[in-house]
Amino acid sequence: MKLHKPVVGGPCWVELGTNDTADAKRFYAQLFGWRSETDPRQEAGGYTVAHLGDAPVAALTPLYQEGQAVAWSVSFAVRDADESAREVTAAGGSVLMSPMDVFDMGRFAVAADASGAVFTLWQPRAFEGAGVFNAPGALGWVELLTREPARARDFYTTVFGWTVNASERYTQWGLAGQDFGGMMTMDDKFPHEVPPHWLPYFAVADVDAATATATGAGGTALMEPTSVPDGPRIAVLRDPQGAVFGVYRAGDVG
Repeated sequence: MKLHKPVVGGPCWVELGTNDTADAKRFYAQLFGWRSETDPRQEAGGYTVAHLGDAPVAALTPLYQEGQAVAWSVSFAVRDADESAREVTAAGGSVLMSPMDVFDMGRFAVAADASGAVFTLWQPRAFEGAGVFNAPGALGWVELLTREPARARDFYTTVFGWTVNASERYTQWGLAGQDFGGMMTMDDKFPHEVPPHWLPYFAVADVDAATATATGAGGTALMEPTSVPDGPRIAVLRDPQGAVFGVYRAGDVG
């Protein structure tokens, strides 16, 4: 992505909700070299922050609600979580969890867009979000997969003011033309039970080597390493608990 730090309207953080945080720590440490620290406070609920060096890059959390799927989620930075939640509703989306404070770190809400894809609003206070983007092991792209691209485009341009860079092959999202993500239409190749969703992509030095590491650590390659025409080399992987994410060769995006 062309963003190198969290900015209002852009992706700022990613969280993995998993049914086995201990194994998730192992898997992502092997794959990305993450060092994880769990907040010891009981009220933090086992919230674990993964780091590259000293920089926070992602969170690993237990499943907090019955029926919650094992999955990665993407957070977008906003100035005012309450106002943004109202804008989500006005634009045809829904608020799944009303805005609430997280200690002195910030204020967040969980929402779904007009096509049903879930994401998080984050109003930063003490915590801005990821300390690094685009470096190997860090977030570098976010992709919306939806069956209703026209509704999604209207929603996100209204709520966040995103710019749209569309071609025959792909649609890219940006802020003032600084692209940070894209949109793919879910066709018949996607099982009906797979809902619209946001997919994070992490940078790696070598996509083929990262795929081999992931499968060797108990993960699965859903899409083997592929070079996109006039684009990056990518793969889509699934961790041992079932969470899906992408990897791309660092330097190919942004």
